[in-house]
Amino acid sequence: MDDRIAILRRILDESSYTVALCGSGMMEEGGFVGVKYADKAYDIEKKYGHSPEEIFTSAFYHTRPKQFFDFYKEEMIINAPEPTDSGRVLAAMEQAGKLQCVISSNIYELSQRAGCKNVIDLHGSIYHNYCLRCGREYSVEYIKHMKGIPACEKCGIPIRPGLFFFGEMTDPHLISQASQAIHDAQVLLLLGTTLNSEVFAHYIKYFHGKWLIMIHKERHFLDDNADMVFIDQPKNILSQLGYC
Repeated sequence: MDDRIAILRRILDESSYTVALCGSGMMEEGGFVGVKYADKAYDIEKKYGHSPEEIFTSAFYHTRPKQFFDFYKEEMIINAPEPTDSGRVLAAMEQAGKLQCVISSNIYELSQRAGCKNVIDLHGSIYHNYCLRCGREYSVEYIKHMKGIPACEKCGIPIRPGLFFFGEMTDPHLISQASQAIHDAQVLLLLGTTLNSEVFAHYIKYFHGKWLIMIHKERHFLDDNADMVFIDQPKNILSQLGYC
């Protein structure tokens, strides 16, 4: 274990409350490319005639459900990313009492599927879907394998994916939970994201703890505002900590 890794391990061991913010880099380290990335977005617009920002909206879901679900199933459900070593280390840290909360921007429950229990999914999850009329819940497998528009078996209306569309406000309860957890943290880990993250910048301002630590693969001009920075994929650093 090199000196910086040993220091990070000591910081985590001595912390009474540690929170991890998991950004898009946690999916990318497993090879997943999100729909908003330039090349992927270009391919999607060419294929569907609309950009991801146009399709993945409440208006598109309500007015053109067939096109919406063609896109949603093919581009967002099929080939969903799998957890990496990062998730397994976070789960081991949580079990050891060294991680109190995970706050995630991904919709694939990577942390939960790796074994974490205390997770706040700011954007919802593909694994929880429901009928807007009766509230009946449906699995992602139901949506994936249903031909055409996945509809409620009771009401016959399109099922609502259990996540937030582009442009929708995050649930105020989730915002409050995340803000409070960050406020309470002694150590804040930014994994696969930066300080000017479109998702997390609002939340980071609530942090008044002791150590702000970043692990991401590309250097950013705001990195100097952190107490410790590792330029690498999170899985490569976390796996050296010795928690699992």
